[in-house]
Amino acid sequence: MTSGITGKDPTGVDATSASSGHHGHSPHGTQPAPAGTFGLALGAVGVVYGDIGTSPLYAFREALTAGGHHQNIARADVIGLVSLILWTLFLIVTLKYVVILLRADNEGEGGTLSLMALAQRALGYRSRFVFIFGIAGAALFYGDALITPAISVLSAVEGLKLVTDAVDPFILPITIAIIFAIFAVQRFGTGHVANWFGPITLVWFIVMAIGGLIHIADDPEVFAAFNPMAGVGFMLSHGKAGLVALGAVFLAVTGAEALYADLGHFGRRPIRIAWMAVVFPALGLNYLGQGALVLANPAAVENPFFLLFPSWALLPVVILATLATIIASQAVITGAFSLTRQAIQLRLLPRLDIQHTSASQEGQIYMPQVNFLLLIGVLFLVIFFGSSSKLAVAYGIAVTGTMVVTACLAFIVVWKHWQWPVWSAALLIAPFLVIDLLFFGANALKIVDGGYVPVLFALGMMVAMATWVRGSDLLSKKIKANETGLASMVELLMRKPPPIVQGTAVFLTSDKDVTPTALMHSLKHYKVLHEMNVILTIRNSTLPRIDDADRVSIETIDPRFMRVTMVFGYMEEPNIPRALALCRKLGWKFDIMATSFFVSRRTLRIAKRSLMPRWQERLYIWLFSNASDATAYFQIPTGRVVEIGTQVNV
Repeated sequence: MTSGITGKDPTGVDATSASSGHHGHSPHGTQPAPAGTFGLALGAVGVVYGDIGTSPLYAFREALTAGGHHQNIARADVIGLVSLILWTLFLIVTLKYVVILLRADNEGEGGTLSLMALAQRALGYRSRFVFIFGIAGAALFYGDALITPAISVLSAVEGLKLVTDAVDPFILPITIAIIFAIFAVQRFGTGHVANWFGPITLVWFIVMAIGGLIHIADDPEVFAAFNPMAGVGFMLSHGKAGLVALGAVFLAVTGAEALYADLGHFGRRPIRIAWMAVVFPALGLNYLGQGALVLANPAAVENPFFLLFPSWALLPVVILATLATIIASQAVITGAFSLTRQAIQLRLLPRLDIQHTSASQEGQIYMPQVNFLLLIGVLFLVIFFGSSSKLAVAYGIAVTGTMVVTACLAFIVVWKHWQWPVWSAALLIAPFLVIDLLFFGANALKIVDGGYVPVLFALGMMVAMATWVRGSDLLSKKIKANETGLASMVELLMRKPPPIVQGTAVFLTSDKDVTPTALMHSLKHYKVLHEMNVILTIRNSTLPRIDDADRVSIETIDPRFMRVTMVFGYMEEPNIPRALALCRKLGWKFDIMATSFFVSRRTLRIAKRSLMPRWQERLYIWLFSNASDATAYFQIPTGRVVEIGTQVNV
């Protein structure tokens, strides 16, 4: 059966923070066992660095052409652009993310929403500023999740044109076929092939490093790029064209946010080892090699990455690049699934269908609605832009926006959670915020040329999230105004008890002090009361995971009524039967075969008077109607559910 849940939050989850007690960490934690560090570091190479590892396919090329350079390019400009790329990798990825942000974890978890939850908890209250920044960062990530598969796969397949010109008309169809395949296999899970991600991507980084290394000797003057003044000189001498080129330079660090977002999956130490030992050296050598190649042969500006390799190696490198881009796309897609699950738990989105694709790994999930929307969006981008060069114009603004959000939230965490003086926190974060804003401004110049696409998509996601939160709050207040206090209802039932039937009835609600609508309608229509009635409240913590010892609390109201409160972290899947089994340790001998779960299925209608605009009402009702049923979401056996329908005007 399908259902909605009564209480303050129609999603069935109360966002009240539950932060006391000892709480569990992610499966790997931030400090994995030494024996598993190498394996985790290898996995991080494939998943965490898949996106940034495909940037050399197009980043340097686009930086050269974005500044108006073609074959008549000045040597100082080539060196300046290589310098900007190398120092951007060092400042943004190494210092900001690897050194600083990996320490700002929320009980072992990273990412924009984890940082938002940590900042909210550090402040001690729900800040509108933090909330807006949190949903903005999440929305911008979805924009990145659309463009990454499109530009990565397209740029890899375009390498076939260097093998033979005859393939040119088939570049777009081949790209579309690969993208279809990537999204089609999502429902089977990635568990069977994920073990190959790390080794394949490691080979990719080694090949990139070798390709760059053998060409550095073409013009050793490229080592002048290590001087940051070469990049500064390029910016000062090119004016607006320099800003446009800077926006393209940022393509070299797209995917850096994955370092932080995947913290809970791999841990701080493996991610750092993978970056310092493999990824950063390989990227540096490759960009230096591309720069030396263009210095020695300006005609190579057409495609400096693939021209690093001899003609006999082009086809194998194109195939390897395609595999690397598929892995990078896979990492972004699964990241979108994980982010959506977090957003649902934090009440930013309605419940969506979540399917587990692995019996042993909780993080292996598949979300059909999200997968379908991403597929449509990626195909639209590929067909609309048609080439990786045109897509590069749209790329960057979503990522830079996310980085600005991350820097702002990090300031709050450093100030309030780490308890640094406000001036110290500002001194630490301000330089990175200035750099992020500079890159954001440079990418904003590309809005009219296609950068508006991810911006519009992100704005759409922000509107949907804000509408869901506002609509849920208004609906909760309206329902609560029409409900009866639980204490007075229990007292009435004790004075005039209806006929008692055997078994236990569990009524789900997110407000433990009011009588659940399902209980009211059950009494009205069935005119009986179970011998044991449980008022079940589910709360969502701002912590990622909760220990079983802290998950359930019981409060006895009288011999026939009790309150049970469950707490789930935003990285957890709510499983009511499993959590209720924990009640046995607290004295309640829960037996699911003698228990019925009563839920209320709401149908929303537009009210004559509403606090929301009519368009927002319609959007909220549409979101509400497309939410997955609570029975499946809370993993309640369908045979134990009794559904009661109600109508509410909003």
